[in-house]
Parts: sequence; structure tokens; C-alpha cells
Amino acid sequence: MNKEKALLFTLAVIQFSHITDFMILMPLGPQLIKSFSILPSQFALLVSAYTFSAEISGFIGAFFIDRFDRKKTIFIMACGFAFGTLACGFASTYHLLLLTRAITGLFGGVMGALILSIIGDSIPNERRASAMGIVMASFSVASVAGVPLGLFLASQSDWHFPFKVLGFLALLTLLPIWYFIPKMTDHISKSSEKTSPLSIIKNVTSNKNQLTALLFGSVIMFSHFSIVPFISPYMTTNVGFTESQIAYIYLVGGALTIFSTPIIGRLSDKYGRSKVFTFTVLMASIPIFFITQIGETPIWLVLVITSLFFVFGAGRMIPSTTMVTSSVKPQNRGSFMSFNSAFRQLTNGLAAYLAGLIITIKDDGLFHNYDLVGYFAIFMGFISILISRKLKVVDDDSFTN
Repeated sequence: MNKEKALLFTLAVIQFSHITDFMILMPLGPQLIKSFSILPSQFALLVSAYTFSAEISGFIGAFFIDRFDRKKTIFIMACGFAFGTLACGFASTYHLLLLTRAITGLFGGVMGALILSIIGDSIPNERRASAMGIVMASFSVASVAGVPLGLFLASQSDWHFPFKVLGFLALLTLLPIWYFIPKMTDHISKSSEKTSPLSIIKNVTSNKNQLTALLFGSVIMFSHFSIVPFISPYMTTNVGFTESQIAYIYLVGGALTIFSTPIIGRLSDKYGRSKVFTFTVLMASIPIFFITQIGETPIWLVLVITSLFFVFGAGRMIPSTTMVTSSVKPQNRGSFMSFNSAFRQLTNGLAAYLAGLIITIKDDGLFHNYDLVGYFAIFMGFISILISRKLKVVDDDSFTN
């Protein structure tokens, strides 16, 4: 295994633990709603607690992330993330789980930004989307292995058990981080002086391209994350899925994206990120419409619809993330990606919480107004296409081998 492959493998492993931790809460929604006797808006707050916390840490991290070795920083963040996930497994009340999710988000927010920064610093621009596709395939593996296994563990015990196991696995990721991620300090030497927090903020706010990138990433998250947290609860209440059958959605959809994400990455490098992004957004709008509209439906047909959403919903993140990562120079990439992570996490939290306020449960026990959330998600997808046309790539020939 050469150095680049080892690096990408390590980043994919970190991303796997990060994404599984984030995703597992959503299919556990029906159990958590019953266990704590909470409303959809309270469940949405559980999801949002992680994202709001990650938004805060991402914003603060922007002021120091480019001053340190990427390897040391991501090692520290991974440690905190692992212990935060373990703490979730021992939460005994709704409010305690809310707190531990927030703690986990503090570390997860910066860790996600670091992964993207490391890819941007180490992989040349002409191969960056392909590398992004490899690392983001961890989303697929999390769907195929992480989420179904987590649901199985929950069915054998309770919702605490998946977090305990995942926390232990997150601790194991420290080994490949230590051995396979090289010391990365080139971005420090490219800065002539240590910048103050105010100058970092000014650097972003005075740069039209970076502001466009921040807006672009946030709008995409509104399109995606307004519907994602409620797919599992909606399927069990309105469509007729059992809690155990929810795993099929992640298993089938995730299996397909294992193959589709690297392909979309290569197509993005070959035909252009903007073109591939536009295509995937338009294609994702079709399953979004049906997911938020359907009633009792045969399982096979639901799996076709949700799998299309997995393929194209996740697929649009590859060219878009590559475009955002390439919109800033290396010496500012870490701080900018932290800002970007903060804005995305804030958007995730707002999208989930607003969707939770729109969706209601009436006397019939069914979810209502999910279709309105779907229309909103499709609209924001179209807006993201318009914004993507204004985003420029910053050419840089400097990268770490």
C-alpha cells in the first residue's frame, strides 16, 4: 500500500466512525421517541444538538486549525470524539443524551473539516474529486455495515449498545491515524505570520468566492438534511415498515453507493464538477418527491426509491465538496473548511429542527406535512445549482506527497 492509498484509507476509516455515529441516531428515532416519550421536535433537537455543537467548534476551530500540524490536531479531535460517543452509550435520560450528543459534536465538527483539509493539502486538484469519492465511500460503508449492525445491536439489547460499540471502534481509529497520516505542516510555512481571529474572519468575509462557497455548502445541506432525519420515523408510521426493516433501506442504498461514489468522483474529474453536480441534484429531486409523499407501499418499491436517493443524494456531495475544497488556497484551507463545517452544521441543525416543527403527529398517529418539507428540499436543491455556477476554483500547484 503506497502512502497516498494508506492516507486515504485512514481518512475513510475516520470518516466511517464519524458518519456512523451521526447516522445511527436517525434510524434509532422510533425507539428513542418511544423510550423517552418525546415529540418529533424533541427528537429533531437530539439530532440538532450534535450539529449545533459542531457548528460552534468549527467556528472556534477556524481561528487555530491552520497553526498546527494536521496530524496532531486530528488525533486529538478523534480522541475526544471517541470518548463522547462512549458517553452517549451511558446516557440514561433524554437530557443527558442531549448533552453527550453535544459533546460529541464539539469534536466531530473540527474532525470533519480536518479530513477535507488533509485531502485538499495532499491530493493535486486534477485527482481531488476521485480521492474525495474514495473517502466519501465511507458513507456507503456506514450505511451498509455501520447502521444495520447498530440497529441489530439495538434490537439485541437497547439503543445504548450501538453507541458503546461504536465508541470502542472509534478509539481503534487512533492507530491508523498515528501510523499512516504524515506530519503535515506545509500550510504553516506558507503563512508569513500568525493571523489574528479578526484577520481570519476578514479574510473570509472580504473574499467573494469564499462567501459563495459557504452559501453553496449551506444551501445543499438545507436540501439534504431537512428530510433525512425523518425518513426512518416516517417509514415506520406512514409507510408500514417495522423497526427491523428500516435496516434494509441503509443496507441496499449503502451497497449501491459503495460503487456509485467512486464512479461519480471519477466522472467529476473527467467531465467537470459543476456538470456532474447539476445532474445529481436533478436526479436526487425525484426520490425526494416520492419519499415525502408515499403512504403504505410495498417494501421493494420503497427500497428502489430510497436507494435512488442514496445514490444521487450522496453523489451530489462529491463534486460539491470538491468544488468548495478547491475554492481556497492551501495556507487558508484549514480555517476556511472549519468555517464551512460550522456553517454546514448550523444549517443541518436548523434544517432538522425546522422540519421537526413543520411535521406534526395527529390523532391517527401518522406524520403529516412531510410533503411540504420535501418541496422545500427540492427547491433548495435548485437554488444550489444556481449558486454553484458562481463558484470559482483557486488554482494551486502546491500539495504534500
